[in-house]
Amino acid sequence: MAPKDCANPPAVLDLRGLKCPLNWAHAKVRLERMARGAKLELILDDPRGLRDIPRAAEAEGYAVAEPRRDGAAWRLRIEK
Repeated sequence: MAPKDCANPPAVLDLRGLKCPLNWAHAKVRLERMARGAKLELILDDPRGLRDIPRAAEAEGYAVAEPRRDGAAWRLRIEK
């Protein structure tokens, strides 16, 4: 984690077990409640969500970091 991230860690939303598009719906509601510049880290196990959520988030104007593997799941960071 970069020093900047330590001061302002991302919120975490565990979406394991939810299938697309429901996982994006949950993430979008959470992002809408967050302040500009805040980060949300999603934990996903749905391959379709891993493909579709970054596209949907970028279409909404959010910045999306490259997903990273975390055991059987993926972590995807989105900045509002």
